[in-house]
Amino acid sequence: MLRAAEDTVPTRRTAPPTWVVVALACAGQFLVVLDVSVVNVALPSMRADLGLSATGLQWVVNAYAIAFAGFMLLGGRAGDLYGRKRMFLIGLALFTLASLAGGLARHDWELLAGRAVQGLGAAVLAPSTLTLLTAAVPEGAARARAIATWTAVGAGGGAAGGLVGGVLVDGLSWRWVLLINVPVGAVVLAGSAMWVPPARAKSRAWGRLAESRAGDGRRLDLPGALLVTAGLGTLAYGILQTEAEGWTAAATLVPLAAGLALIGLFLAVEARAKAPLMPLKLLRVRSVSSANAAMFVSGSAMFCMWFFMTLYAQNVLGYSPLDAGLALVPSSLAVVLGSKVAPQVMRSVGARNVAVLGTLIAAAGFGWQSRMTADGSYTTVILLPGVLMMLGAGLAGTPLAALATSGAAPGEAGLVSGLVNTSRTMGGSLGLAVMSTIAATRTGGRGSAAALTEGYAEAFRTSGYVLLVGAVLMLAWLPRTRTGQG
Repeated sequence: MLRAAEDTVPTRRTAPPTWVVVALACAGQFLVVLDVSVVNVALPSMRADLGLSATGLQWVVNAYAIAFAGFMLLGGRAGDLYGRKRMFLIGLALFTLASLAGGLARHDWELLAGRAVQGLGAAVLAPSTLTLLTAAVPEGAARARAIATWTAVGAGGGAAGGLVGGVLVDGLSWRWVLLINVPVGAVVLAGSAMWVPPARAKSRAWGRLAESRAGDGRRLDLPGALLVTAGLGTLAYGILQTEAEGWTAAATLVPLAAGLALIGLFLAVEARAKAPLMPLKLLRVRSVSSANAAMFVSGSAMFCMWFFMTLYAQNVLGYSPLDAGLALVPSSLAVVLGSKVAPQVMRSVGARNVAVLGTLIAAAGFGWQSRMTADGSYTTVILLPGVLMMLGAGLAGTPLAALATSGAAPGEAGLVSGLVNTSRTMGGSLGLAVMSTIAATRTGGRGSAAALTEGYAEAFRTSGYVLLVGAVLMLAWLPRTRTGQG
């Protein structure tokens, strides 16, 4: 296990208040999660402007999500080795520049390339957001509250994507769902350069906020990062092929087999590597392995909610992009509420029980949503089931993140943070591919509102079953701790 070595060059700078560091970390997390969902309401406009196919629309979402998840372990390890502030700034700069390139795209391939590079920047940035936060706040009740804020901001970013995207698409154009990141990213970059503790700073003023890095001269495991990203991407592509080719066609089976083989090769390489990207011994820690497995399963079900809800609102109910975004505002508030309430409940009943409770509440919302109709009212087909789904997601997310990061050694904090984000995002990406295939199969090529509704409903029904399996997994595997008590 790596030991963190802090440099001892003193600094005369005054340490910023802890809340400033937490706020900057949360701002970075908000941006990367926002861009997972903000494009959803812009998809019809993108398709009309750039001539994207139905599969291409899914890859506008998945190109970002797969690059994000696939390289996040690399980003987390880079933060451990080279310093969390440095990687935070590099990731944010790359993310901002890719947003500019994607927003100016004139062809579909340019947009997809921009989204993939955005995902790479996010993969470098996101793990540093959590390690900055956990370094700034000591373990215990205070850290649980800070993680709750981080979870709420991240979940709020995903939830707010619909509203932000709707306002920008209706008021300007779809391009601004990407271009808006440029001025916001520049402001966060400037604030982070000024206030995030610098490298080589250790003094009474900076205290535990000072930059830390592993000092053993290890190099990044680039082969491991390429293998896991290629494997997950190929697997997702194979799942997407089932929509057009079916599950038994060579066009489906070959990429599925290749993806699984690449992931197997990744595990074999990691088991033999001197400095692995993903030390397999870390997965023997129960809290790490169980919480990440739960995040993967939950993410595979919950991630598709925003995608299908915005399509349903626009393609079936006839909402404008702005109306679709406004329709999901209560859901956005519910996920933030769930995230903020979770630490208080965790102190009473324990992290495991709160995660199970939140997952069951979300499953109830997905079950309700699966009863949607083509002519339903806003209250019964969007508002109430959406609030249940996202309230549950907020309640479950905070204890899972707290369990996954509790007790991590300083030299592995970035890796564990990267693993948390990887599990959630990769589960969501693969889940979206599967649920999109299920919806398309049920729709059967019919374009009527009723047929589309049947497909969306089937995806929500399947997601609800997945969440029930996830709740059982959490009850049986998560450790009985009271994370956040103290």
